[in-house]
Amino acid sequence: MSKSSNPESLVPYEPDLRSPLLGPDAAEASPKPEPVRRLCIDDMLTKYCGEFGRWQLRHFVLTSMAWALEAFHTMVVIFADREPAWRCSGTGECSAGLKSVCGLEPGSWEWIGGLGSSTVADFGLICSEKYKVGLVQAVFFGGCMIGAGVFGHLSDSKLGRKGSLLVVCILNAIFGCLTALSPNYWTYALLRLLTGFSTGGVGLCAFVLATEPIGPKMRGVAGMSTFYFFSGGIAVLSGIAYFFKSWRSLYIATSIPSFLFLVLILPFVSESPRWCLIRGKTGDAMEIMRKIAITNRKHFPADGVTLALDEDANDNSDKSHKTEQEAVAGSLIDVLRCPLTRIRLFLAVGINFFCSIVYYGLSLNVVNLGTNLNLNVFLNAVAEMPAFFLTAVLLDKFGRKPLSIGTQWFSGAFCVVGFLLKGYGVWKTVRMVCGILGIFGMAATYNLLYIYTMELFPTVVRNAALGSTTQAAQMGAILAPLVVVLGERIPFLVFGVCGIAGGVLAFMLPETLNKPLYDTMGGMEEGESGLA
Repeated sequence: MSKSSNPESLVPYEPDLRSPLLGPDAAEASPKPEPVRRLCIDDMLTKYCGEFGRWQLRHFVLTSMAWALEAFHTMVVIFADREPAWRCSGTGECSAGLKSVCGLEPGSWEWIGGLGSSTVADFGLICSEKYKVGLVQAVFFGGCMIGAGVFGHLSDSKLGRKGSLLVVCILNAIFGCLTALSPNYWTYALLRLLTGFSTGGVGLCAFVLATEPIGPKMRGVAGMSTFYFFSGGIAVLSGIAYFFKSWRSLYIATSIPSFLFLVLILPFVSESPRWCLIRGKTGDAMEIMRKIAITNRKHFPADGVTLALDEDANDNSDKSHKTEQEAVAGSLIDVLRCPLTRIRLFLAVGINFFCSIVYYGLSLNVVNLGTNLNLNVFLNAVAEMPAFFLTAVLLDKFGRKPLSIGTQWFSGAFCVVGFLLKGYGVWKTVRMVCGILGIFGMAATYNLLYIYTMELFPTVVRNAALGSTTQAAQMGAILAPLVVVLGERIPFLVFGVCGIAGGVLAFMLPETLNKPLYDTMGGMEEGESGLA
């Protein structure tokens, strides 16, 4: 007999698949997933990765070594284009007491060290051809001016910071070695132009790449420290020139380090996470931040946080689950369209122009001192280092704006004093001291301007803006030799006026101390309006 007399009990149970497994009350009670926190890079560095730990220190040192390469290619002309000493050869009429060989009979004198000792001896750049020495130096800085603009744009767009640094180092190594093979002056000038074109992008790419992964509290000090590598490169150059007496061997010796940098250093350098972020490569940027945290022995959350541009950061809406975003592009046109950045760019360009005239103008007197050239170049490089140290120490205490005004006016004041002094007896020594103090102050300004300019513009156009200011500095470098030939006192007056004028322009710039490093134009405008 059946256990149930009800026939319906024999029908198997079929659940209604259209009905929810949980009732409405249970569904509402289930926990919702936490929204992903969207942080800008500065916040991510501060909270999870560390602002300046082992990773940033290693990356900073490796990247900043490129500054020494720039010093080699820029300052090699001090030795390669020098006018060597000469002596009477014993044939024809010749007087060893003469200061110039102009007017002497060919064959009555000879260069000490031979024709290969410098380009002046090799290409006959003396007397009526002497202007060509200054011309080839101006051509080099003209190439730097063009290269700074080109690679400033490329490093913000397609190539990136690391890619641009790779390209300029390859070009520097190739053009530097080819320069040693120059058969005549005009080939030499052309190759110096091409070397200048690639050299113009080295410093700005290395500077931005080295400082962008550093947190806001340490970014200023670290940025100021990059110039130790440039001055150190000049000091090392004086030692290289001591062993390589021929200008052709010197060019090869100063170009080989670029090859070594490409093979031994650059593979261990990471791309800037800020550039990855603005190019829409959020995953790559997060991976770099994760590596920074691991190396710095910080706890980096496995999930729940992601990077975002400053204008999207701290937005916990439904779109926060996205891990990739569209690339944000920018160019110099965007800088000029925005009234805020346009004014900043014009002021920064003017300051860099005046600063460069003073710095390079005062530096050109090294070859005219009549003492050991190698020792003079070494001491000149070492003398700049205290200026870098003082600006690094005072940067976060007084701020970027007061320090840039003070260092330029300091330099300008001593240059004006040098103009007022007559070059006789002890006053000539006092004028020389004024020149040393002038270059001391302007070296400090030069050091400061990179970090100041970097903070004035957002990531999306930062290298484009730095490229423009670097171009202005190269234009000043082109004009500096023309100022030096004006006489004994007039150059000091020009340098003094330029230093004071640069300080006046800096007075109109905003302070950037303790302000965030913005990523986009919109984020900067929003942030600046909020701070106003």
